[in-house]
Amino acid sequence: MHQDKLFIGGAWSPASTGERIEVISPSAVTPVARVAAAAPADVDAAVAAARTAFDTGPWPRLDPTERIAAVRRLAERYGERRTEMAELITSELGAPISFAQRAQVAMPWSMITAFCDLAESYPWREARPGRYGSDIQVLREPVGVAAAVVPWNMPQFLIVTKLVPALLAGCSVIVKPAPETPLNALLLAELIEEAELPPGVVSVLPGGRELSEYLVRHPGVDKVSFTGSTGAGKAVAAACATDLRRVSLELGGKSAAIVLDDADPAAVATAVRSASLSNSGQICNALTRILVPAGRATEHIDALAAEMSSLVVGDPYDAATQVGPLVAQRQQDRVRGYIDTGISEGARAVIGGTAMPVGVDRGWYVQPTLFADADNSMRIAREEIFGPVLTVIAYRDEDDALAIANDSDYGLAGSVFTDDTDRGVGIAERIRTGTFGVNQGYTMDPFAPFGGVKASGYGRELGREGIDGYTDTKSIAVAKKKGA
Repeated sequence: MHQDKLFIGGAWSPASTGERIEVISPSAVTPVARVAAAAPADVDAAVAAARTAFDTGPWPRLDPTERIAAVRRLAERYGERRTEMAELITSELGAPISFAQRAQVAMPWSMITAFCDLAESYPWREARPGRYGSDIQVLREPVGVAAAVVPWNMPQFLIVTKLVPALLAGCSVIVKPAPETPLNALLLAELIEEAELPPGVVSVLPGGRELSEYLVRHPGVDKVSFTGSTGAGKAVAAACATDLRRVSLELGGKSAAIVLDDADPAAVATAVRSASLSNSGQICNALTRILVPAGRATEHIDALAAEMSSLVVGDPYDAATQVGPLVAQRQQDRVRGYIDTGISEGARAVIGGTAMPVGVDRGWYVQPTLFADADNSMRIAREEIFGPVLTVIAYRDEDDALAIANDSDYGLAGSVFTDDTDRGVGIAERIRTGTFGVNQGYTMDPFAPFGGVKASGYGRELGREGIDGYTDTKSIAVAKKKGA
């Protein structure tokens, strides 16, 4: 891999400085690689290349079918190197290899093809009859140069859901991966190079927070798509507001699983485990507040405890491992701090805690932890922990459950579990979130829009709406000829 260079405007170039990012294995706590770190001068070069590609180059002026064909070439290259991509993500993120293969790589790969399918039926140009005698043409044109700023937790998925719709729309794109996980982004850059997109259309610039700030404030950028914490998202929104720059934000979550009185505890526990603890709980739409009927609380707590106790915690390269380390020591310290806070606030740790998991002697691990006897005012119920920590909250009746679920600053996702599907859909309609699942965690279906409300951000990714976010709508009114 080109670890000593940056992918700027579709070509590998030396970085403007000698700064390097050291990538550390979260399980072994040893260096994995050192890669070039981008600096403001590299952003300037990437933006200049992107502006040229958009303002005078062929990419935004191609027929959509030609852009679709180019992105399908990328999907072919991606499929050929899925194994390598998964191994890189495991090495730099610590995601269990089975999860890396399935969710971190196979899902983004399928998303590329799904977006191409959507683009084939997308209304790039449509005719409408005008009310006042004109013929109306509605065009959807690329918004311009897009900056895609992504975090470390689901790096390929989050890059693909920004990069691919932007490319299909005709934008040029600058991808800024997180410093913890740059290797997979650099491999993707190699695949983009092999797909032979025109010069300037894509750049990949690893770097830290300061680089992100410089990029989102750059006057040559027309649209920013950011995924990260709510605090950082507010700063991005403020920076974009200064120049009226388009921005979409996919931010934090504190999603509730509402367990109704007719739900089976064992089935709920299995579903919650998958929806809440994959990727060591480092998922923005994880179900972390488990709302159970007070009369059946013990049954559900016991089932959840049994399910979580059975999880295999350990070496992420072992196919049997279900929970790996957290991405960094600061993340381990943060999650352990929340566990201590939960105990100090009066919640009961049913399983787990701050000790290292049994059989693990190094790495940034946290035991899967289940809290009971909690209420929705506690910090462990209100703040995003981003680790393998679940909080059970008992409710009196259905209205109480709805009130607790909606009593949150966040509104990204949620779920309901019930033997009555119609009842579950009725619950979904009364919860203020951008996405919701009935008898499952929310599935990231490529044909359904994904995004949040309230402090979880605004804008949508995936679905037709994912392409909408990278287009401007132009209306053309054509006077009808006399006698027509």
